[in-house]
Amino acid sequence: MAKTESTMVELGSSAPGFRLPDVVTGKYVELDDFAQERALLVMFICAHCPYVKHLEAGLAELGRDYKGKDVGIVAISSNDAEDFPDDAPPALAAQAKRLGFVFPYLYDETQEVARSYDAACTPDFFLFDGERRLVYRGEFDASRPQRKGEGNDLPVTGSALRAAMDAVLAGKAVPEPQRPSIGCNIKWRE
Repeated sequence: MAKTESTMVELGSSAPGFRLPDVVTGKYVELDDFAQERALLVMFICAHCPYVKHLEAGLAELGRDYKGKDVGIVAISSNDAEDFPDDAPPALAAQAKRLGFVFPYLYDETQEVARSYDAACTPDFFLFDGERRLVYRGEFDASRPQRKGEGNDLPVTGSALRAAMDAVLAGKAVPEPQRPSIGCNIKWRE
């Protein structure tokens, strides 16, 4: 595992399209499915990463809290499932069911979607406004898992991402500064 920061893609960038299968339902989900939402959150996560495990219950809570609030939420896993079988679709589906995810959890087998978003780590968050322009990319909150003498004891709240989502929904500017997300690097195919 390599500790990696998000790339902090340029604000104002357009949301790249996607059409990927949901690991729970098997149905395909695409960017246009969220066309009526005032905001769209695209999260790159996985099942095995300790950084994702640290906040996965918070992701489930975020989904429940924002359900019906004019914001689309979608999770995508792009890790190489051949070398990392804990991130294969059946394991991702088990994670989604165990945590009660209320948002689609998609599998990006070719990794083309992760590359188009310039996703670098898990977790990596991209929040788009109603015009599908990037308004936030960065951390969930300041909480970090305790690993190898690093991390902190801050609670997982999602405060940074929630503040950004609330701002978009209120028609306001997203708070600054935006700090990069930190996690495991995406497990790219060779």
